[in-house]
Amino acid sequence: MSQLLEHALTVFMAFFAIMNPIANTTVFAGLTGSMGKAKQMKVAIKSLTITFVIIVLFSILGKSIFHLFGITLPALRITGGILVFLVGYHMLQGKSSKLHTAEESDDSDIAVSPLAVPLLAGPGTIATAMNYSSAGGWSEIIITVAAFAVLCLITFVCFIFSSKIIAAIGESGLSIVTRLMGLILAVIGMQMLIGGVTEVMRTIS
Repeated sequence: MSQLLEHALTVFMAFFAIMNPIANTTVFAGLTGSMGKAKQMKVAIKSLTITFVIIVLFSILGKSIFHLFGITLPALRITGGILVFLVGYHMLQGKSSKLHTAEESDDSDIAVSPLAVPLLAGPGTIATAMNYSSAGGWSEIIITVAAFAVLCLITFVCFIFSSKIIAAIGESGLSIVTRLMGLILAVIGMQMLIGGVTEVMRTIS
């Protein structure tokens, strides 16, 4: 049980760091600031529902995607590790990675783009989900999906109370949170990369 709990906490922290609900709350507030509360809630629910469905699909179909395209788990870990590390590296510098941000969109349905894709369900989030869910059986998939569901609920609360949260933490607080999440992400990305390289070296030797 302790091993499963440890795995669940690791998965949750990885998702939390890469999605960074606090930082994304500022983006949500900027995109929906002119909307009423009811409209903001509708956008938040739609964007997080789409995000959750995308991550669930990649978590469940991860192994099938591997077989279909001839992808190996070490290859995913190496590529995913690089992606996650790059996001963390840019966050450490107080910047937003191009892998994890979105430009202004002319599409009126901002819940789909840029909120759901690529802001919440970006390449780093998808790679993280596939990495943790495809490493084992159904228990790992369930843990991955459950951890992401909890994070979606936390993000929803942050979105709904976005104006109060931004006012409370201020610019400096947001910068500290972003850099801290960046450090955690960089370490997680490097660990994924090391794991993938180690597996490749084992097959060679």
